[in-house]
Amino acid sequence: MPTRRREVLIADKAPKALGPYSLGIRSTPLVFASGTIGIDAKTGKLVPGGVEAETRQALLNLGNILEAGGSSLRLAVKTTVYMCDLGEFSKMNAIYAEFFSQDPPARTTVQVAALPGGAQIEIEAIAVVGEPRGD
Repeated sequence: MPTRRREVLIADKAPKALGPYSLGIRSTPLVFASGTIGIDAKTGKLVPGGVEAETRQALLNLGNILEAGGSSLRLAVKTTVYMCDLGEFSKMNAIYAEFFSQDPPARTTVQVAALPGGAQIEIEAIAVVGEPRGD
């Protein structure tokens, strides 16, 4: 049986981890991206503009992590969205739909009491490494 490798991902275009965890792990054929919030990697601060701006930035950060592992948002098979207020669901969903307009991944969305750094949203993903075969 082949041995699966576990590779810690370094994503220079994504914000650094806020604690003792990896931004992502590649274990072919999958990439596991930790939850990301709407921090701008250049400033290290949460983007202003509420849940819509945070959702957009979190998805950009997530895409950068997946790319560091040889994948992309397009190859995501499962996401989990954590929100502080499900009353903002439609705003988050509109931005999310811009990133996943075709064949979106499976998704779970849950409300939580609080998120790191005062964020309103956090998104994690599991994605396939490489290009899908055209079966």
